[in-house]
Amino acid sequence: MDPFEILFSLIICLLLSSVKSTSSDSPFLTKERLAEIPMKFLNMAQRPEVFDWMVNIRRTLHEIPELGFEEFETSKLVRTELDKMGIPYKHPVAITGVVGYIGTGKPPFVAIRADMDALAMQENVEWEHKSKIPGKMHACGHDAHVAMLLGAARMLQEYRNDLQGTVILVFQPAEEGGGGARKMLDTGILENVDAIFGLHVSSKYPIGTVAARPGPILAANGFFDAVIKGKGGHAALPQTSIDPILAASNIIISLQHLISREADPLDSQVVTVGKFQGGAAFNVIPDSVAIGGTFRAFSKDSFRQLKQRIEEVIIRQAAVHRCNATVDFEADYRPFYPVTVNSNRLHDHFQTVAENMLGSKSIIELQPMMGAEDFAFFAEAIPGYFYFVGMHNDSKGQSVPGHSPYFKVNENVLQYGAALHAALAVTHLLGGPATLSVQKESLHDEL
Repeated sequence: MDPFEILFSLIICLLLSSVKSTSSDSPFLTKERLAEIPMKFLNMAQRPEVFDWMVNIRRTLHEIPELGFEEFETSKLVRTELDKMGIPYKHPVAITGVVGYIGTGKPPFVAIRADMDALAMQENVEWEHKSKIPGKMHACGHDAHVAMLLGAARMLQEYRNDLQGTVILVFQPAEEGGGGARKMLDTGILENVDAIFGLHVSSKYPIGTVAARPGPILAANGFFDAVIKGKGGHAALPQTSIDPILAASNIIISLQHLISREADPLDSQVVTVGKFQGGAAFNVIPDSVAIGGTFRAFSKDSFRQLKQRIEEVIIRQAAVHRCNATVDFEADYRPFYPVTVNSNRLHDHFQTVAENMLGSKSIIELQPMMGAEDFAFFAEAIPGYFYFVGMHNDSKGQSVPGHSPYFKVNENVLQYGAALHAALAVTHLLGGPATLSVQKESLHDEL
């Protein structure tokens, strides 16, 4: 063979080898390629075999909504999909919960979480996959959350041999008032876990954006029930009765004074009475009335003080009207939720991952809200980070917020949630925000 032909052949072989080593099939879960990981996962989540599969899961779950600690069919679907992917898991955890494991099975550990429960609400949206269970509806997007976490699991499992640690998949029951996170935490599922990430879809923010911030983002939330007892009688003879309805009405007004006249205007607090039950006839003063509601605050001290004053106001105002009152707060099935606080360290990590995936203009600074989220139990035990994934689309008309019978999910959001779950977990295992910052700086220098 001519020497030039030999040299030409060698050059071709080297070029082919170079192309092969940098192909899309080569491992990308490395520190050297860290900044590429978020976009790589988004591209994977957009593939029809992944995206369409997530859509199908979400629609299947939407048809079979289940309330807190009753997510048996939902849990069964999750376990079926994990089995198909060859992902080991624990079940049951906190009655219906499922915890999956991808990677080495050894430290470091990072967790990503989805809630599974629906709401006691009749769906008023007419579409092919409307709820088949009367009086129950996925009106807060938890069906989408489960689909996203399964989507992340599918992508992570594809690269399980490249993971430098273990990703824990937390499929949690009973977020809507049942405190499922606390029950899962009590089982020890997060022992030795370095961080946990959670998300929520939001119709407030545009599709393709995320909203987050460090520190307190959602309020502590508690519940109260009270029974005000008087003396029943005829409406025409109020002097012979002790009217619990009048007493309860004054109690409700006085409870609002706790916010307007006792709370610091710069310290956000809310008291809402959402239940008032008593009486069965127009002309009868009942023996008793039941009221109930929630109270919220952004600090433990404010929350504790508000709880104390609610009890004092109810009992003493009842006494002013010659009634007796009892007040019940926390129950095992309805625990207090602490303030949801995002780790400052994980915020830096989230910002870098989200920017690499979506661009800096797609990251919105979240304003603290008085809503509550039981992810707070996780974030109270270990460093946690909770964020919102936008799904509003102007071309599809006005979006309806969660907890509405007209709530709808823009299914395009599934790709973003799944990709963020996977990217946040993997990059955290590879070194977290410090490594990401170094990688980002080095890439900037190269440009």
